[in-house]
Amino acid sequence: MLAICMAGVILGCGGLFLYLLRAHTYLGNDPAACMNCHLMTPYYATWMHSSHSRNATCNDCHVPHDNFAKYWAFKGTDGMKHVSYMLFGLERMAPEAEDATAQVVMDNCIRCHAELNTELVKTGKIDYMMVQTGEGKACWDCHRDVPHGGKNSLASTPAANVPYPESPVPEWLQKMMK
Repeated sequence: MLAICMAGVILGCGGLFLYLLRAHTYLGNDPAACMNCHLMTPYYATWMHSSHSRNATCNDCHVPHDNFAKYWAFKGTDGMKHVSYMLFGLERMAPEAEDATAQVVMDNCIRCHAELNTELVKTGKIDYMMVQTGEGKACWDCHRDVPHGGKNSLASTPAANVPYPESPVPEWLQKMMK
């Protein structure tokens, strides 16, 4: 009986923790989910006011699209990495893409803009590994402000009209905390 009660408490607390983290929002494709972390607000605001907001979500650029398994594996591991960085205070105020993420972003730039790269500007198809060995430039070497604008810091978009998500804390619990 004690083991069943303990398992219930652990599952209940785990479920509440996931709910308060808004873990369910990351299963979808809504860019507002990225704003569960206040650090992402300027990135969301600058993306929302860019031309990419009409045709691309965060997942279109930041998650691989090779196959279903790779998509969800990357999304899950990258998401848990961000959660752990935030929980332990390791996230930088102006995050930079790690190599795995940079490769995914560049692959997705090329995936969406393949015709432009091969037929109009004739840059051809380069990949992130070629950039690493000095055989080409990354897309953002020339297009630094796409799609997030110039400086992305907490102060870069102070007047941005960004819809913050509602608090996941139930009203009865908020009243108890006052």
